[in-house]
Amino acid sequence: MEFDYTPEQIHLRKAVREFAEAEIAPHVMEWDEGQIFPLEVVGKLGKLGYMGAIFPEELGGAGLGYIEYSIIIEELSRVDGSVGIILAAHTSLCSNHIYKMGTDAQRCRYIPKLASGEWIGCWSLTEPEAGSDAAGTRSVAVQDDDSGSWVLNGAKTFTTNAHNADVCVAMAVTERAAAQHGISAFIIERGTPGYRPGKKENKLGLRASSTGEVIFESCRLGPQQLLGNQNEGFVDSLKVLDGGRVSIAALSIGMAQGAYEAALRYSKLRKQFGRPISEFQAIQHKLVDMAVDLDAARLLNYRAAWMLDHGQRVTRESSMAKLFASEAAVRIANEAVQIHGGYGFIKDYPVEKFYRDVKLCTIGEGTSEIQRLVIARQLLKS
Repeated sequence: MEFDYTPEQIHLRKAVREFAEAEIAPHVMEWDEGQIFPLEVVGKLGKLGYMGAIFPEELGGAGLGYIEYSIIIEELSRVDGSVGIILAAHTSLCSNHIYKMGTDAQRCRYIPKLASGEWIGCWSLTEPEAGSDAAGTRSVAVQDDDSGSWVLNGAKTFTTNAHNADVCVAMAVTERAAAQHGISAFIIERGTPGYRPGKKENKLGLRASSTGEVIFESCRLGPQQLLGNQNEGFVDSLKVLDGGRVSIAALSIGMAQGAYEAALRYSKLRKQFGRPISEFQAIQHKLVDMAVDLDAARLLNYRAAWMLDHGQRVTRESSMAKLFASEAAVRIANEAVQIHGGYGFIKDYPVEKFYRDVKLCTIGEGTSEIQRLVIARQLLKS
């Protein structure tokens, strides 16, 4: 891809790639088979500054932009999407919600520990009856008139990092009649009475990343645990998701890159009818389509990342990047398996894992169908 990377971005990509090859690649299948959360690697990512890439240095972050952040997620996901999504959910959703909407006191308390990887974050919006439909939210927070504290009851599902998180940002109804304008966000720390992780999901892919329920049972929170303005938690979540979708696009691109490279490498080694299958036009056409999809996805995402770095609203652009990159990644992984033939269906080769992992990208942080609705609204509004 022709893109004018800065010397610093080139160095960053090389450094993350070397880390991923050395620290992650040898363990990928073990973690996947055993559903093992790579806690030690997450700690190392924190020490390198990757867990707080987009936050300012004065809060313990690396002070990088969204293009650099995308590069980090791409290179981790090129080796293992589970590590990529752990970092993406921690940074783009939990930490970034606190950074963008929190008070100075909240930022100072949470961002340094989250950016360093000392604490892991999760972000809980989805419920069994409320995914894209915020009005279906059943978790409720009621304020005590005397103390000002909140009592939170309910449950969330499909929360990435649920079982390893030290900090959870969760949404709950605080004014039922106001629908999506009656939902507030709260910060809950591990160990808070009434807060616990629930069922851990047994997933098709991204199995080293823990996904599951978080449960609130008469969970009492001080007034300082309210994040952002009361009743604006869901509206704030939509803004947070603009950046989150850039990270999911980067996750898609990274896994697609890994699948493409594996297919390209295999096509040069695998011989049929006396020559490498890469010499057959049918295989060449598949590789071309994969490469074109990759370049288009990466450029769409870097446009959104560049706009974020320049303080622009990216609702349309991040949704376009996420939609195209996730669906392109599914196509690329599918063709990578096809190029491998029967070997693409067994675990001795990496493409079967990419094939399982990438599907989540068309679902998480807004399905492809929701992305099309978001983009359509933006187009019609303009």
